[in-house]
Amino acid sequence: MDKQRHVLLVLPHPDDESHISGTLARYVQQGTPVTYVCLTLGEMGRNMGKPIIANRLTLPEIRKRELEQSCRSIGIQDLRMWGYHDKTVEFEDRDALAGRIADLIRELKTSLVITFYPGFSVHPDHEACGEAVIRAVESFPAAERPTVHCVAFSAGCEEILGPPDVVNDVSDFMKQKMGSFHAHRSQFQLMVGDRSFDDPQWKAWWGTERFWTYRFS
Repeated sequence: MDKQRHVLLVLPHPDDESHISGTLARYVQQGTPVTYVCLTLGEMGRNMGKPIIANRLTLPEIRKRELEQSCRSIGIQDLRMWGYHDKTVEFEDRDALAGRIADLIRELKTSLVITFYPGFSVHPDHEACGEAVIRAVESFPAAERPTVHCVAFSAGCEEILGPPDVVNDVSDFMKQKMGSFHAHRSQFQLMVGDRSFDDPQWKAWWGTERFWTYRFS
C-alpha cells in the first residue's frame, strides 16, 4: 500500500467499514490520518441482534455505540456522523452533499478517498454515497483530485470493471478486523458468533480486500 497524506472514508452505514477494516488498520499503523464520514446511523436496519438486543426506537443509539467501538478497534480517531436518514440518501440534494464532501477534502488535504463504486454496489444508499463522492472529486481541477478507491461487489462487476486495481493482504490485521465485526453485534452476531481473529477459515474468507480505482473521464 502506498503511503498516503490523508485517507477519507465516506460510507453510508455503520458496519460498512468492517469489510475493509484491515486496509484502514494498515493505514493507521503506517501513521496515516484516517477520517471516517458515516452518513447515517443505519436506523432502518432490519437486524436487531441474535438474540434480539434492540428495537426500532433503541437501534440508532445502539448502532452509534457499535460504530464508535468499531473505530476504536481499527484505530480510527476521527469519526464524523453526518446524521442523514438511513435508506433516504438517494433523495438528498446531490449538489449539497457533494459540496459538503468537497469542503471536507479541502479541509483535510485528502490524498485518498475510499467509498462505494457507483453502479456496482447494490444498495441505493451505497450508490448515492459513491455518486456524491465522485461528484465532489470531479469538482476539483484534475491535477488536484485525490485518488478514489472504490468497493464494488454487485454480480458480474469484474466482467465490466475488470479485475480490482488494488488487492490488499490484511491477514496481519485480523485482530482489528474481527474487532470491527464483533463491535457491530446487532448486525453481525449471527455471522461472526464467537470466532477469534486467528480463525483460519475467517482469514481465508476475509484476509484480502479489493478496490477499484475510479478513473475520471
